[in-house]
Amino acid sequence: MKFNQNFEKLDLQGKWQFAFSDKTINASSIKNIKKSGLSIFDAHIPGNFELDLLSNNIIPDPYFGTNIKILREYEKMHIYYFREFEFTSIPETDSYIVFEGLDCIADIFINGKLVFSADNMMISHEFLLESILTTGTNEIVVAIKPPGIEALKYEYPVFTSGFQANYESLYIRKPAHMFGWDILPRIISAGVFRPIYIEFRNKVRFTEAYLQTSSLSNDSAESVFFYKCLFDKKPGDVWKIKLSGQCNDSEFSDEFILSFQYGKNLFDIKSPRLWNTRGRGLANIYSIKADLIKNNEIQASVNFTHGIRTIELLREGINDINDCGEFTFIVNGEKIFVKGTNWVPADALHSRDKERIPSILEMAADLNCNIIRCWGGNLYEDDIFYDICDREGILIWQDFAMACAIYPQDTEFQSRLYKEASSTIRRLRQHPCLALWAGDNECDQAYSWFGFDTDPNTNILTRGILPDAVRQHDPFRSYLPSSPYIDSTSYGKGDDYLPENHLWGIRDYFKSDYYAKSTCLFASEMGYHGCPSPKSIAKFISEDNIWPYDNEEWLLHSTSPLPEIDKRYNFRVELMANQIKVLFGKIPDNLEDFSYASQISQGEAKKFFIELFRCGKIKRTGIIWWNLMDGWPQFSDAIVDYYFNKKLAYDYIKRSQRDILLTFREPEDSRLNLICSNLNAKGNLISYSVTDADTGKIILQDSNVTIETDRTTLGSIEYDENRKALYIIRWKDRIGKGINHYLVGQIPFDFDWYRKHLKENELL
Repeated sequence: MKFNQNFEKLDLQGKWQFAFSDKTINASSIKNIKKSGLSIFDAHIPGNFELDLLSNNIIPDPYFGTNIKILREYEKMHIYYFREFEFTSIPETDSYIVFEGLDCIADIFINGKLVFSADNMMISHEFLLESILTTGTNEIVVAIKPPGIEALKYEYPVFTSGFQANYESLYIRKPAHMFGWDILPRIISAGVFRPIYIEFRNKVRFTEAYLQTSSLSNDSAESVFFYKCLFDKKPGDVWKIKLSGQCNDSEFSDEFILSFQYGKNLFDIKSPRLWNTRGRGLANIYSIKADLIKNNEIQASVNFTHGIRTIELLREGINDINDCGEFTFIVNGEKIFVKGTNWVPADALHSRDKERIPSILEMAADLNCNIIRCWGGNLYEDDIFYDICDREGILIWQDFAMACAIYPQDTEFQSRLYKEASSTIRRLRQHPCLALWAGDNECDQAYSWFGFDTDPNTNILTRGILPDAVRQHDPFRSYLPSSPYIDSTSYGKGDDYLPENHLWGIRDYFKSDYYAKSTCLFASEMGYHGCPSPKSIAKFISEDNIWPYDNEEWLLHSTSPLPEIDKRYNFRVELMANQIKVLFGKIPDNLEDFSYASQISQGEAKKFFIELFRCGKIKRTGIIWWNLMDGWPQFSDAIVDYYFNKKLAYDYIKRSQRDILLTFREPEDSRLNLICSNLNAKGNLISYSVTDADTGKIILQDSNVTIETDRTTLGSIEYDENRKALYIIRWKDRIGKGINHYLVGQIPFDFDWYRKHLKENELL
């Protein structure tokens, strides 16, 4: 979170120039770059190397056809960005150059002097420019080294492991997806992808300000304000901080004298307006001002926002068929059922993330998501992402940036990771939406994937370095070492005993025993393929390869980042086709029907997953399905394609994530039980009816039924295993009218029969 101290800034965004070469040059000055004989092109910052290549007509659109392969030619390039700028100093300030996003291994030269070197894309970088800038014209050069060459400098012990396409990512602190993943292409990239500026910071200022709620009790919020300040304390001076906050008609203030520039102060906020998750009340946000006062005169001020709430994760290490485990989020003292989506990059080229984030989060709110899991193969998102989630009451599960690998354990890497985590925690900890820090994505499981019979609890990164960073900088939040987390009690017992898990399996029929009989209490990943519309496909697949699907362009956009080297992901197109065949008995022979059938398959699967977790017999506590939005044009599990065109699953999920939901539980003893899942206040009155789509007859109905529990059985109907049926469920509650459907019977179903009922029953 940015803390506003009203410092003046010199914006360095906009028009730059760049050059590139497969060999290194002396790039300490613009003069040297021009003397090298390299071609010089216009560039824009914030931006990416690939976008600058595209705007200068050096490469075609990398998102179309097989053009993504062309980028392999540019991975080993040394890249030089440069410009001149005018500078005038401001008295009584310190001038800092700030890179909010620098990709990645770079030397920064100002006026011919090496100012600093950066080796981490995940965090911002800043440097005090004391005696470096001059009044008038100055110049800056950003010399970026190729990550693939830098990656060769490390030793790679046998135990350090990754997938074939991702080995370079083990030591290089760039998001893992950039080296190639099953959901994003291989785009190594480079550039200044977030704002760059010179900030004139007052000599007297706050350097840190952090307000958190330690506990709630008796209509009071016990609060802690942590501060770091810069000032020169002289004898006789009285320095103090005055803290004030306001949220509508709720106000508070606290004032205390300082004996030292660092410290914390504990105080109570009476009758607070609480920040609540979506569906549980208002996400109240306080505007906070902290004044640094010397002898009754304000010397510095900082403004930020604050949400008063408590969040904790209640977890037990093991789960079994007797429902003895626990994985539950508790917000403001109440257990909640969480439902939401995994967050992958908004764009494979990260300078475009910020412009896409608001529209994506608008859809998350429309879907009634109350949680988003930020997946560990990504980078840490732009501030705007967390600001919006604060306002919308959407919880954030934040993975640290590691995924599907055994990362280096040496002391140098430990130090780099601790620095990264500490910087990230300090930036994000003020956000009330932030519910959980998680050490990584699937790295505990990776120990067995790569053939090691080793307890993942020996991982010093997630059991030592990261929890220590959280404890030091954000001790009020829960920390989960990995997702899924294999602790000492569950190690060696198998995935069936994990209370929280990623449910992928072999991606067969979505009602197979793997899904329907899972004992997992909380699914933090669970997905199913859905083909984009033909209209969207025509934007990224060439006309000759749109149909049939068995071709290289579909493969690359599926995504198989290095199909000729790592064939791990080459199965995904056929997987999507087989999922259609499982549901409907055959694969359509034209793109229009193929796409529609695939979207039905995906919609029914994700609807089933959500409703299984909301209404099943096991006391489940949450599902975070995979995933809302594509980060580039592809065939995937996303329910909205890269061009913001929604697949059928969007509407299915929106109905399934309504606070009050009616649906059927899977057949039991030749009966289908109609369940009401109520995630809101109890005591609601429900009137409902169930109609057989084939006959048009109402087969179950009731009026003014009082709902007192979160899962209530309303009634049941007979189940005939030899009959395929689609039941339309309509109801009215205090929120309004609801509609849902339930598909029952043995596969396969008739595609035309299903499509006919969709159109006739308000389900499109």
